[in-house]
Amino acid sequence: MARYGPLTKDTTTVALGLAQIRIGNSADNITIPNPVLSSSDSIGAMASTKFTADAEYFKLESGFPLMEDTIFPLRESAMIECTFKEITPYNLALARGVDPTGGAYPNNHSGSVKLGTLATPAFIRMEALYTFPDQTNSLYIIFPRAQVSSSVELDLAEEDVAAVPVTIESKRADSDTSGGHSTWDDMPLGQLIWATSGTVWTTTTTTTSSTSSSTTTTAP
Repeated sequence: MARYGPLTKDTTTVALGLAQIRIGNSADNITIPNPVLSSSDSIGAMASTKFTADAEYFKLESGFPLMEDTIFPLRESAMIECTFKEITPYNLALARGVDPTGGAYPNNHSGSVKLGTLATPAFIRMEALYTFPDQTNSLYIIFPRAQVSSSVELDLAEEDVAAVPVTIESKRADSDTSGGHSTWDDMPLGQLIWATSGTVWTTTTTTTSSTSSSTTTTAP
């Protein structure tokens, strides 16, 4: 039987399910271009995850009737919109723009989040790990320097799981911005990395002329 129309070329590339969102300290990991956070850095179960890479362009037109001469990029942004189910001090601090990675929230059922104290959101590192249904291939989305910018909505309803929406926006991480690093000069908003199970990344970081350290990460 003949088949027509667009056909699936590789079933292992079909994406189903949600990504795992991992949060870490931006400054501590700014020199590392590859995935460095582990499953212990996950913010837990997700109700939804959505990656958006926005781009705006200016179109130059001339003549009569007008016809397009060229197009210029005006601005670019990248963000992850997610909704988490687990209501912990760590997660709500993150949603309020606080960097929760310093150990202030070691327990899921103790701690406090102060209200009426909003300030400039802290910079964090965000890594989203998506595992394809074949459980062999994965996709990493890395924001080396990001901020949470969203209002906190905690909807508690009978027989319904609370889901708190969060928007994590990628910010410039190149060496021309304070807090950035030359590692990201050619990809200032981060990167997407496809990998297969067992892929090993080794990153050597030199802190002084005589001190260096290596970080090894293995894809799940």
